[in-house]
Amino acid sequence: MPHTLAAPCSAELLIKKSRFIACVQPMTDRAAAQAVVARQKAEHPGAAHVCWALLAGGQSAAVDDGEPSGTAGRPMLDVLRHQDLEGVLATVVRYFGGVKLGAGGLVRAYTDSVAQALLKAERIAIVKARTLRCAVPYALEGLLRRELDAAGATLGDVAHGDDVVCEFTLPETAAPALVARLNEAGNGRVRWIDPEEA
Repeated sequence: MPHTLAAPCSAELLIKKSRFIACVQPMTDRAAAQAVVARQKAEHPGAAHVCWALLAGGQSAAVDDGEPSGTAGRPMLDVLRHQDLEGVLATVVRYFGGVKLGAGGLVRAYTDSVAQALLKAERIAIVKARTLRCAVPYALEGLLRRELDAAGATLGDVAHGDDVVCEFTLPETAAPALVARLNEAGNGRVRWIDPEEA
């Protein structure tokens, strides 16, 4: 099951006089990630590089920021993937200490920096949600609300017309059991509304 992070965490490593400041944090998209990177560049004007990796579905990215190709961003992204994370930005600010690390040394330095920051991070499981809509007679509204509450569903829009139309969201894994319970308890009077129809 993929996880994201509860809050930003950072770590600092000193490797052959170079200072690596890593930060990992929850992040949903590339535009927000680029804003964070721009802010870090402004906060660290003396830094040689601000490398970053974003693991966020189709918006994932790996940026070396002037380091030799494939020695920073990609290894950082690999750490995030290996830890089964999603929606996470990793940044590493590097202050050059005058000693070249070589390609292998850079890969290790960036990988270790992100890994150290992740050791301090609290992880949160990503639970896929499903939104459903149904219509019930007024007599079943109380039953519907009790079942939704018992299933841990979040009630959204409720419309009172000829019937009561409710929209609700719940963990995807709980949806089939709730649908089955409502169908049985409603004796065929629960009408499911396809989201595309609405």
